[in-house]
Amino acid sequence: MVTGEYPPSMGGVADYTSLLARQLEQLGTAVTVLAPPLAVENRNAEPSPREGVPVVRVQGSWGLSSWRQVARAAQISESSIVHLQYQAAAYGMHPAMNLLPAYIRLRERQLKAVTTFHDLRVPYIFPKAGPIRRQAILALDRWSHASVVTNHADLDNLEASGKLSDSPSQRRWLIPIGSNVECCPPPEFDRQRYRAGLGVDRDTLLLSYFGFMNQSKGVDSLVEALRILVERGIDTRLLVVGGEEGTSDPTNHAYSRQVEELIRTRGLEKRVVRAGFLAPQEVSAALLAADLCVLPFKDGASLRRGSLVAALAHGLAILTTYPEKPEPLLTDAEGLAMVPRDDPKSLADAIERLWHDPGARERLSAGASRLAPRFRWPDIARRHQELYDCLM
Repeated sequence: MVTGEYPPSMGGVADYTSLLARQLEQLGTAVTVLAPPLAVENRNAEPSPREGVPVVRVQGSWGLSSWRQVARAAQISESSIVHLQYQAAAYGMHPAMNLLPAYIRLRERQLKAVTTFHDLRVPYIFPKAGPIRRQAILALDRWSHASVVTNHADLDNLEASGKLSDSPSQRRWLIPIGSNVECCPPPEFDRQRYRAGLGVDRDTLLLSYFGFMNQSKGVDSLVEALRILVERGIDTRLLVVGGEEGTSDPTNHAYSRQVEELIRTRGLEKRVVRAGFLAPQEVSAALLAADLCVLPFKDGASLRRGSLVAALAHGLAILTTYPEKPEPLLTDAEGLAMVPRDDPKSLADAIERLWHDPGARERLSAGASRLAPRFRWPDIARRHQELYDCLM
């Protein structure tokens, strides 16, 4: 399994790959992970191979030289499948990984290549590459023996690109992601006591946001909605849960600083609590303490978003944004409340309505709990096992 990020580095793909590898091991599939070099600060944090899935660290960057390292790692581990976890930012936007399946088909014919698309962002090739960059995504799909997408929108985008000789029903698989955080608060967790520790009483509206800082997450819209609510006289706090910026996308740092400046200029410093990176049990406690989880994605709700799946797994009352395309796996009318994308006023209006309607929040929570079983890790691993069996 080839991944551009892996624990102890932080990121959605890192968590996904680690969880999937462990679940596959439990089903009897031997997995070796080829991961990026460890950052200096993490060199003492990686567990020994006896404590989990074997990990091999790539030497150098994810350029053309990494192809041989992939082939060598597959040979040493006696692997028959190379499964690429693709997210352009995780590989430094380098296009070499887009041609890895072609290299495997042409030079390592004893192997099968599988690609999971965590998003369809195009790599950087050269200035003004234009359509060529899009072709890099299509090449990755077409040269892979099988492709995995995590949501219907990405599946539709790949289907619209055309097909090679293989049947798309055998080549493209829709397998959703699971939550990277189980609902497992500390045994002594008490919701009211936790809220009191934040200075929040029963009459204060506590919103939560979960995930990394990223331009597509819409945290700036949430801050503006918070300002509107405060101006309306609603005592509101925002609890930001999760790692600050992740490790793959360098634009996250700039966006995080932008959000900090927005909070300062709107005079909301005392209204926003940034919890930062927390242990899994503490993440659960923070999420369960809030009245409403708000995830205002600028590109709409999507099952590629691990934070949304985690909120479902916790049975939270969730307010998010309408997806760009309908998502059949999110069809429960009471599973999610949605508003238009990038619209702080609509977001504030919906939050206010839900704050004054506890019954609606309870129905949302119940709906999320009904949706959650669709994203269980054992089922996700079994679907991957089925894919591998078909290839072999």
